[in-house]
Amino acid sequence: MFKRILIANRGEIAVRIIRACREMGIETVAVYSNTDRNALHVDLADEAVCIGPPRAQDSYLNAENIISATVLTGAEAIHPGFGFLAENSKFAEKCKACNIAFIGPDAEVMEMMGNKAKARQVMAEAGVPLVPGIEGILESYDHALQAAEIIGYPIMLKASAGGGGKGIRVVRKPEELRNAYDIAKSEAKAFFGDDTMYMEKLIEGPRHIEVQILADAYGNVIHLGERDCSIQRRNQKIIEEAPSTFLTGEMRKAMGETAVRAAKAVGYKSAGTIEFLVDKDGSFYFMEMNTRIQVEHPVSEFVTGVDIVREQIRIAAGETLSVNQEDVVIGGHAIECRINAENPALNFRPSPGKVNILLWPGGNGVRVDSALYSGYDIPPIYDSMIAKLITHGRDRNEALCRMRRALDEFIIEGIDTNIEFLFQILNNERFIQADIDTGFIAKEFDYK
Repeated sequence: MFKRILIANRGEIAVRIIRACREMGIETVAVYSNTDRNALHVDLADEAVCIGPPRAQDSYLNAENIISATVLTGAEAIHPGFGFLAENSKFAEKCKACNIAFIGPDAEVMEMMGNKAKARQVMAEAGVPLVPGIEGILESYDHALQAAEIIGYPIMLKASAGGGGKGIRVVRKPEELRNAYDIAKSEAKAFFGDDTMYMEKLIEGPRHIEVQILADAYGNVIHLGERDCSIQRRNQKIIEEAPSTFLTGEMRKAMGETAVRAAKAVGYKSAGTIEFLVDKDGSFYFMEMNTRIQVEHPVSEFVTGVDIVREQIRIAAGETLSVNQEDVVIGGHAIECRINAENPALNFRPSPGKVNILLWPGGNGVRVDSALYSGYDIPPIYDSMIAKLITHGRDRNEALCRMRRALDEFIIEGIDTNIEFLFQILNNERFIQADIDTGFIAKEFDYK
């Protein structure tokens, strides 16, 4: 097992990884930008190294500085968390070249699955059901126009290297295609440095359901059930839950087996997620594979009792999975709400600033993942998510009642948050009845 791990991230996921390492008896190294010198992950780690100025490009995306910090502090491995360099295959290659273990899949697999067009091709060869679309990438606008006519409107333009809802546009008629194509390519170039696009048929009113998988280096691959991530705004997840109320036992078994088959097809190793779109008839289609820990991993941990971060570390250290598929039993129901520093009434404008008063919710079945503390000054240049509130109950109703109670106890003063918006969702009758899909927010609320 590793003796020392460097965490190449910040915020709540860095804190989450540090806690897992402490429980495993592993020393930790935090990295931070100038603006994060007072961050909680810096204080909790055994050692901390400044890796650059505030801009992510100069610090948390600075591969050379992160690897230098790893060598300098004697860390044997790097955990990238999510975001930043977590799905950067070139970074994983650099780690390998420097004899540093990358806590994630191999670079070749990351490269293959990180390109959405390539991933579709690989999954098709493995017999995984796909959303109807083109094979390969769009060569030009004229190619896009021809492809859309063949597939049939409405369609979705997607960035091949995309993620996090960026580089995606829905097109419902031919006259909308030109503008959508240009904007999506421009956005893809700005966020991912890669403006290649592909096209899929738009599945109307789908659920977004993902399956958590774990795979070691010895061919053992299991799944930890599914998460329903349908509550989204502009393709950004807001609330996630496990298990899905929509799936029958037969559907759940089929999706789990398909996810395992997909992971085996690419020789996957580490924690990962196979994401599916599920239509109203229960047919499911591969959407993408996330080759990292997910923001919403705690709901799977709550219902299975498996520590996913711990398993990631064990796999990277060359150990076998600590559980097999027969050990995985789904118990109860879990819900996660993402707490963001933003003002929904002002078009979700970010709300950085000093946290004057902070009161955490608690009690049975309540978990908070966060790096906040009273007096912390939230910087304006990073993601607005400041905490994740997760509740667990014997069934969905108990988890939901517990979430409302916990949100009511959650006090953050000094900044605006989306807590009131979350209350509105949780008290919506359609949500209570689990009558949801990816268009839920747009249909039920004025927030666009």
